[in-house]
Amino acid sequence: MKMKVPVYQQIAVDVASKIVEGRYKIGDKIYGRTSVATNYGVSAETARRAISLLDDMNVVESMKGSGVIIKSKENALKFLRQFQNIETLGQIERDIYALLDDISKKELYMKDLIKDMVDKVKKFESINPFIPYEIYINEGCKHLNKSYNDLRFWNNTKATIVGVRRDGRLILSPGPDETIKLMDVIYYIGDEITQQTVETFLYK
Repeated sequence: MKMKVPVYQQIAVDVASKIVEGRYKIGDKIYGRTSVATNYGVSAETARRAISLLDDMNVVESMKGSGVIIKSKENALKFLRQFQNIETLGQIERDIYALLDDISKKELYMKDLIKDMVDKVKKFESINPFIPYEIYINEGCKHLNKSYNDLRFWNNTKATIVGVRRDGRLILSPGPDETIKLMDVIYYIGDEITQQTVETFLYK
């Protein structure tokens, strides 16, 4: 079973790519759906859907009577990255369907592929545990000026502290005798419930 990328998405990706490459500048105008439809050899409706997709992602702004204005290079890059991630999942899905025709010979490979797909989907649905959480220390913290060792921080939260931002500098892997200071930003990693555990431990 093959799943093709819709033409309007292909057009949106092409326009976003040109923005990232600098071929379209912020503030440039693309003169309406008719112009886009003509340039890409598609219907006005297909062009409308492509522009609408980019508009929804804040890459362009569709101005009634004034055409389409290029709005954000940063959002164009975000859109391309998101599209690439979706494409990766789509490719995995297509591979799985192909393997179903020969399941007896490639059963093990298919299991690995399914696991890979599930892992990628989970990354869309939840925060990657290796990307640190962060928490800001304000005057409401009940453990100000106490050391992580005295607090038995890991025992109480199961969070591993990887860094502390203080006075504009980053302290990597702070030692157990490091104390919690007002206006610190603590970076830590842990499992799915760690974020709530840390917040409760420090503030409630």
